[in-house]
Amino acid sequence: MVTVRRAGRLDTRDMADLLNQIILKGGSTALTSPVSAADLAAWMQSAPEHSAWHVAEDENGRILGFQYIEPHPDLPPDTCDIASYVRPGETGIGIGSALFAATSAAARTLGYRAIIAVIRQDNAGGLAYYQSRGFEDWRDWPDAPVAPRICKRFDL
Repeated sequence: MVTVRRAGRLDTRDMADLLNQIILKGGSTALTSPVSAADLAAWMQSAPEHSAWHVAEDENGRILGFQYIEPHPDLPPDTCDIASYVRPGETGIGIGSALFAATSAAARTLGYRAIIAVIRQDNAGGLAYYQSRGFEDWRDWPDAPVAPRICKRFDL
């Protein structure tokens, strides 16, 4: 059973461990260097009134994934950026669906009208995930750092 709740500072160590597993595996995030709990805490505090962070956990409290939305300087004020991370080996069991239900509700509450996902073109799982949520191709970013990307848009 997956439970979704707001992420907090005490979650950042487990979130960093999860994210570092994804970074180490490679191919699905533009991040290439490990992150620390302090890094994630700083991200969470960078725009707290305009962002929302959620974690998905199992019945034992183990974090299975996390997702956040936040403003981005290259997007209009009514549009936010989204990032999603699921523990390797735990995909396909409803974690992403549960996270997106909470995140999209939070986006509406925060007054956003659209969500933008920026996905590496070689991240088939990420592309399929956002497509299955109803995101539509919006822009290409062929010269993005690390790898070419596709930007997808979801209208709230």
